[in-house]
Amino acid sequence: MAEPFTPPGPGFWSLDLSHFAGGTTPLMQWLVTEATEAAYRNTWPLLGIPAETVSMRFVNGFTYTRLRPLVGADRVGGPTPPDLVVKALARLHPEFRRRTKAAARAIADSPSPAAIDEWHRTIRPRIVARNLELQDVDLATLDRGGLADHLATVIAHLRATFEEHHRLHSYDLGPIGQLLLAGRDWGIASAEMVQTLAGASPSTAAPRAQLGRIHLGLRAAGVEPTDLDTVAAASPEVAAELADYLRHRGSVLCAGYDIDSPTLREAPDVILATIRAADPARAEASDRRSASTVEAITAGIRSRVPAAERARFDELLASARGAMDLRDENGPITTEWPCGLLRLVMLEAGRRLVATGRITEREHVFELDRDELDALVRSDTGPTADELVRRAAARAANRRLAAPRTLGEPEAPPPIDLLPAPLATMVDMVGLVISELGMRETDPPAGGPARLTGTGVGTETTVGTARVAETAEQAFDLLEDGDILVTRTTSPAYNLVLTLVGGLVTSEGGPMSHAAVLSRELGISAVVGAADAMTAIADGDTIEIDPVAGSVRVLTPG
Repeated sequence: MAEPFTPPGPGFWSLDLSHFAGGTTPLMQWLVTEATEAAYRNTWPLLGIPAETVSMRFVNGFTYTRLRPLVGADRVGGPTPPDLVVKALARLHPEFRRRTKAAARAIADSPSPAAIDEWHRTIRPRIVARNLELQDVDLATLDRGGLADHLATVIAHLRATFEEHHRLHSYDLGPIGQLLLAGRDWGIASAEMVQTLAGASPSTAAPRAQLGRIHLGLRAAGVEPTDLDTVAAASPEVAAELADYLRHRGSVLCAGYDIDSPTLREAPDVILATIRAADPARAEASDRRSASTVEAITAGIRSRVPAAERARFDELLASARGAMDLRDENGPITTEWPCGLLRLVMLEAGRRLVATGRITEREHVFELDRDELDALVRSDTGPTADELVRRAAARAANRRLAAPRTLGEPEAPPPIDLLPAPLATMVDMVGLVISELGMRETDPPAGGPARLTGTGVGTETTVGTARVAETAEQAFDLLEDGDILVTRTTSPAYNLVLTLVGGLVTSEGGPMSHAAVLSRELGISAVVGAADAMTAIADGDTIEIDPVAGSVRVLTPG
C-alpha cells in the first residue's frame, strides 16, 4: 500500500515530472537526493545564488523539489519577517554579503565561458574515457567478489558524474539567463529570444548524422536490412560506422533516466528503425530550412535591439549558444551513459542470482538499495525473493498514483526589490530561465474547454496520426515514421524516437524545455506545454499542429 503524500520535510515542495514519472528505483532515489544537493550547495556560493541548494526528495517514488533558503531553511511555520528585517538581513548577514560579492563578480565577468571551455578540453574527454574503460570490462569473466567490486566502482563513478552534471548546469543557465533578461529589457519576449538558439547544439544532431551515414552506406550497397547483422555485413565502412555508433551510444539509457529503463543496445529494433528513417537528404533539407529561418529570426530580433546595444546582443547570443551546446551534450555523457553502465552490471548480477535461485526475476535487483545490492551480490545476504516480488509490485502500483502538484505550506519568497542589486539580478535571471523551462508549481484549473495551446516550434503546419505515449519505451512500440508523438514531456531518452516523428506535442514544458530544444535542433514542428494534450488527444486521432499559432487541433477521432 502506498504511503500518504505528505511533505518530505519543512517547507513547500513542487512535483517534478521532467525526469522521473513515479516509481523511481531505490538506488536512483539515493543518487538524485545526494548528488543534486551537493552540486548546488558547492557551486551556488561561487555564483552568488542567494539560496542554499535545491532539495530533491521522493514520495511514493515521485520527485519533489524545494529551493532551500539561505537562512532559516528548516524553520517550521511562523509569519514572514517584516520587509525591513528582510532588507537588513540581506545586507548584514555574513553569507548574504559573500553571495552579493560573488553575484557582482559573476555578472561583471561570467565564469561560464571558462567552465564551458573546461568541459570541451578536459571534463568531457575524461568522462568519456572512463565510461569506455568501465564499458570494456567483460562482466562474464568476473567472479562474485570481482562483480561486487565492479558494481561499487560503477556506482562511485556515477555518483561523481551525476554531481558533475548538476554542477555544469549551474554554469549553462547563466549565459542563457543573461540573454533572456536583456531581451526583456529590450521588449523582446523570452519565447522569441530562445528561437535564436536553434542550431546551437551540434551534439544533439550528431546521432542523426551518424545514422544517416549508415543509411547511405546501405543504400549504396543495395541492402535492405532486416536486423543489425545484415547492417554490419553491408560493407566494411558501414560495419565500422555501426560499431562506432554502438560503442559510444549502445550503453546509454534510451527510454528514460532510471536504471530500470533499457539501454540502446537492448533495443536493436529501435536502432534498425532509426537507421531506416535517417534519410540524409530529408535531414539536410530540414537543416537548411531551419538555418534560414533562424538567420531571419535572429536578424529580425537584432533589428529591434537599440543600435547602441547590438554589440552586446551579439556577445550575449554567442555566449548563450555555447551554453546550449554544453547543456545538451552534458546529460548523455554524465548521466545516461553511466546509468546505462550500472544497469548492465546490475542485470548481470540479477542473471546470476536467478541462476542460483536467490531471486525469481533478474530485474528484481532494481528493488535493492546500494547496501542491499552489495550484500546480496557479495554474500547472498539481504531481502528474500518474496520481499523483492512485493517491492516490485508496490513500485509498479506507485507509478499509477495521481501525485499532487505540491506538498506543504507555500513559502513566500522575499520581494526581489528588498535584495541588494546583484542578488536581485541573479534571482531574476534564474527565475526567468526556470519559467521558460515550463516548470509549473500548481495544479491547473479544472473545467472549461481542453487547453491545446502552448509554445510553438517551427513554421510548418503538420497533420498526422497521434501516438500517445507516457514513456520513450512506449513510443518505440507505437511510432511509425511520420507519426506525431504526444507525450507528457521528453528527455534525452527521446532523442532517437524523435528522428522518426513527423511532429511533437507535449503537455509539459516551455520554450527552454528539452522538447522545444530538440524540436528546434531536428527541425520538427512541435507545440510544447499544451496542458490537456494527454487527456484531450487519443492514440490514433488525426491531429494538426500549427506551431506559428502554438495550437493543436483534433481533426478526426482515431
